[in-house]
Amino acid sequence: MSSLRGVANLTGMELTHVDERGAARMVDVSAKDVTPREAVATGRLVTTAEVVGLLRRDGLPKGDALAVARVAGIAGAKRTSDLVPLCHPIALHGVTVDLELTDDSVEIVATTRTADRTGVEMEALTAVVVAGLALYDMVKAVDRSATLTDVRLLSKSGGRSGEWQRDPR
Repeated sequence: MSSLRGVANLTGMELTHVDERGAARMVDVSAKDVTPREAVATGRLVTTAEVVGLLRRDGLPKGDALAVARVAGIAGAKRTSDLVPLCHPIALHGVTVDLELTDDSVEIVATTRTADRTGVEMEALTAVVVAGLALYDMVKAVDRSATLTDVRLLSKSGGRSGEWQRDPR
């Protein structure tokens, strides 16, 4: 068994999800203040112009892929702590999944909100991934080479660390 004791991350801070013996643990957030928190994540399903045309006119064999993806993303955000072992179960107060069609892709943006002791970044990222997987499932009959890509956190707010915004580069 490898020990992670004393391992620091790139900012020089101790890792929070390992104990003094190097074993994985869920961070105790009980002493943190309850604050409003928000996170925005994004990703992209790259496909073909033909598939985007089918999406625009609800012409896929499986039905309304965009509606399914929105609902799947919301459901995914709600199940994050079941999927990511060290995530806290939190009360989500709002989840939106926005989908924008481009010439050859679907841009996915998920926003998650809560008032809790820990952030909602993982919930926003999970919403994007699950929405993307649902889209892939809906389009695979016509494009098995579709690719879910560029999943990333755009911003977060709330909590002790405050505001964070991805550098647009």
